Amino acid sequence: MGSQNRAVVTIISIIAALVLLSGACAGGFIAGTAVGPIGGQSGNQTVVPQNGSSQPAGTEDLFVPFWETWQLVHDQYINQPVDDEALMQGAIRGMLEALGDQHTSYMDPNQYRDAQMSMEGEYTGIGAWVNTDGDYLTIVEPMKGSPAEAAGLLAGDVVIAIDGEDMTGIMPDVARTKVLGPAGTTVVLTIQREGLADPLDISVTRASITVPSVEYEMLEGNIAYISLSTFGERSGDELHTALEAVMAQNPSGLIFDLRNNSGGALTTAVQVASEFIADGAVLYEEYGDGSRIPYNASGRGIATQIPMVVLVNDWSASASELVAGALQDYGRAPLVGITTYGKGTVQNWISLSNDQGAVRITIARWLTPNGLNIHQIGLTPDYVVEISAEDLAAGLDPQLDKAIELLTQP
Repeated sequence: MGSQNRAVVTIISIIAALVLLSGACAGGFIAGTAVGPIGGQSGNQTVVPQNGSSQPAGTEDLFVPFWETWQLVHDQYINQPVDDEALMQGAIRGMLEALGDQHTSYMDPNQYRDAQMSMEGEYTGIGAWVNTDGDYLTIVEPMKGSPAEAAGLLAGDVVIAIDGEDMTGIMPDVARTKVLGPAGTTVVLTIQREGLADPLDISVTRASITVPSVEYEMLEGNIAYISLSTFGERSGDELHTALEAVMAQNPSGLIFDLRNNSGGALTTAVQVASEFIADGAVLYEEYGDGSRIPYNASGRGIATQIPMVVLVNDWSASASELVAGALQDYGRAPLVGITTYGKGTVQNWISLSNDQGAVRITIARWLTPNGLNIHQIGLTPDYVVEISAEDLAAGLDPQLDKAIELLTQP
């Protein structure tokens, strides 16, 4: 397959992989800060990778040790024949890891298929948002009505073993793929949970999962509440439909909940922000040479005047921070909660030849309308409100209560 036919997508997130899965994976198992893919272009310029079949001029001597090692492995390694495809994939993975950027990495064919599916909203898996940063796979939040929720998985659970296999030293992205599997099959997750001295074994039966990214309702006091769980391919349209439904009831205020939303598509983030911001830049992409490209509001939003509050927490990442940062910078809505994750870079996803997966490469930083780069810093809420373990146990939500207070006080 020629390079001109390779799919190129731009992502702004972690996984994730979360998905996510930003951003990102399938099976209802989404990487938190790794990402969410978006179709098309970066900075309005189509990215076309160099043809991988030709070696760049001047690198022949540089790669002599590589080919020496390749031959030595084939000549002397004890277990023959070696898997040339695995060696090739490992070489790509190692090259990108050498950059020291956790968001620049290689996805093998299975991981890439998972990542592409994650934005479509239909998965086969356990139904949990996860984070793939750190040493272990971590549950961000079970999806409502999912097998993960039914089995008793909780936010913050750390997966230390899968089907009895120790995950120590295993990349969280790889661990995530081990959780995936056909509907009806069972996976046993060994969980380390805060407050418990001993690990837990939790059996989860995988299922086919359809994940609506938007939930909404009218609260007492004529306040509209909308929760957005991810920035997938359909999320912008789903949000618009939800806004049409609640705005028809003439609410006095709107609460927009981005808690535990680990990101996704940049284009969807701009679409979402445009519902609340009448005009102006939603964000800027800043490249290595210092140049910046603005992404402007569409001017077609239907909720640009209603008083609103945005809820965030430490799992609000990437595209969530982009939207929340724009609303905060314009004074459009105060943020309530705790400091967000801090994912402020943009990645290209570029498929490789011969169906050998894809690479995701950090190509830019994104900045809020006021020029703030939140990478590894996060957004500081206007009203810092924490939720304690006691609050959770009692079914209390002081962050939501504060948002209601702000919208109802004189």
